[in-house]
Amino acid sequence: MKKFLDENFLLSNKTAQHLYHAYAKDMPIIDYHCHLSPQQIADDHQFQSLSEVWLYGDHYKWRAMRTNGVDESYCTGNKSDREKFEQWAATVPYTLRNPLYHWTHLELQRYFGVNEILNTDSAARIYDTCTALIQTKEYSVKNLLRKMNVALVCTTDDPVDTLEHHIRLKNDGFEIPILPAFRPDQAMNVSSAPAFNAYVKKLEEVSGITVSSFDDFLYALQNRHDFFASIGCRVSDHGLEEIYADDFTGSEIDSIFTKIHAGKELNATEQRKFRSAMLIHFAEWDWEKGWVQQFHLGALRNNNARMLQQLGPDTGWDSIGDFSQAKALASFLNKLDSDNKLARTIIYNLNPADNELMATMIGNYNDGSIAGKIQFGSAWWFLDQKDGMVKQMNALSNMGLLSRFVGMLTDSRSFLSFPRHEYFRRILCNLFGEEIENGELPDDIEWVGKVIKDICFYNARNYFGWQTVIKG
Repeated sequence: MKKFLDENFLLSNKTAQHLYHAYAKDMPIIDYHCHLSPQQIADDHQFQSLSEVWLYGDHYKWRAMRTNGVDESYCTGNKSDREKFEQWAATVPYTLRNPLYHWTHLELQRYFGVNEILNTDSAARIYDTCTALIQTKEYSVKNLLRKMNVALVCTTDDPVDTLEHHIRLKNDGFEIPILPAFRPDQAMNVSSAPAFNAYVKKLEEVSGITVSSFDDFLYALQNRHDFFASIGCRVSDHGLEEIYADDFTGSEIDSIFTKIHAGKELNATEQRKFRSAMLIHFAEWDWEKGWVQQFHLGALRNNNARMLQQLGPDTGWDSIGDFSQAKALASFLNKLDSDNKLARTIIYNLNPADNELMATMIGNYNDGSIAGKIQFGSAWWFLDQKDGMVKQMNALSNMGLLSRFVGMLTDSRSFLSFPRHEYFRRILCNLFGEEIENGELPDDIEWVGKVIKDICFYNARNYFGWQTVIKG
């Protein structure tokens, strides 16, 4: 019987073990999509407890605790950090076979050297040990990044963000590049006239441009796009239920903007046309600047109206959606490609039923101009676990080139989430190791090792154009 979470965790044979330890383990981490706080990085924030760094804002853990019958006061409420941790520790034994069980113990090992299983009996010891460590300078935010061999981080930032913390990090000379990503979801969210117009006001303030027409609106957003580029941004990101690719005319969009800017609500057709127009404009700006555009598709968000009203968004009430993705996505990509304005693109899929759809869709627009121009992004959100990763990589392998894949990201708000890269790397090496030992792949360790190093690091570095940005 193998020991739980030993050095060969998830590596089922000698070849997989060799591939991981010799080729994957020590590769630097490029985390090109996450939700970390740039302010906490700039401030070199010092967490005061294990709960603060581990439980604040972590809706993965909150969902598990709620499912285990834990009251909301221990998740998002006003219970003490120790009390919240005790309830999480009591929940962990019930997370067997959930990725949270693996992640929890990987993080305890990698950051704190704690090899105990977390449960009610060990909770006090682990909390006291880790809290004492997290309060030391060696566990400040910047040192947490250094500890995990992080080479670059891309945060997620709204166009109206001042990027003051990114600027401060750049001026301070922090050796790990912390770059913004342009996330304009709110700029195309026209489901509520008051909310949209409140956003337009913020855009006016930060851009210094008065918005009276759709052209003004575009001009102000493009001004922000230019500003992001000046700070080192090379990536955009969109979190959408589906791609919008309805037909529209310029005069229609002018009229739609005038209507909502006057405080009148849009009907469903008008909303779709406006979103379709905005996606095209954003994509063309990305292409002009040589950016990479990312699309996170398929989340059905804020399903529990009562808890949304009580706690707000991003608190754990989202799920996989079943949207029809293929036709609109093909139409959107085809329009850009026909105009020769299709930027490098990563498409993330949340519904595993659509894996093969996405894996074949990218092949329609990989035109040979660069390797892996259109990417099927890593298993995302509910799918960034062993089964989800294997299914995504198998679909990509069967219908594309896994060897050109840009690899893993954390998509996390926690500074303790970087072992997810290790988790991915172990699963990747095991896939290759099993097939080599089964005779399905040749025993060419040098070549397979190169492919693994590319997927872990070099493909992303080269794809995003960060060869000169990443030190070392």
